[in-house]
Amino acid sequence: MTLVPLQPPGWPAPKGYANGMLGEGRTVLVGGQVGWDAEGRFAQGFVAQAEQALRNILAVLAEAGGRAEHIGRLTWYVTDIAEYRGSLAALGSAYRSVMGRHYPAMTLVQVSALAEPEARVEIEATAILPDRADAG
Repeated sequence: MTLVPLQPPGWPAPKGYANGMLGEGRTVLVGGQVGWDAEGRFAQGFVAQAEQALRNILAVLAEAGGRAEHIGRLTWYVTDIAEYRGSLAALGSAYRSVMGRHYPAMTLVQVSALAEPEARVEIEATAILPDRADAG
């Protein structure tokens, strides 16, 4: 099973995300992950927190036997959209170091605050894993 990007004809090609993804299988919903490690220590800086949040998503997903390529959607919540925009080059590199060149459907929203005061980004994921019969 693979996720298939959906691209309406004539639309400009998205950069670093997909407009939609088609998949069939077992659904895994990963709650919002922030940029802290297993001991609850936050990474320093926006990009480092985003990278750690992505690593945390993959750790949760691995519990179901999933990998980055099974992620169909990421929703990003950031506290400072200007910081996000100013970090795009470094963020792209950090993203690829964790996720490879897998670009699911994505949404990014600025929020006034996150539950953890030190958090600058929180990311949630929806993944579709192969049915167990197809996984082998």
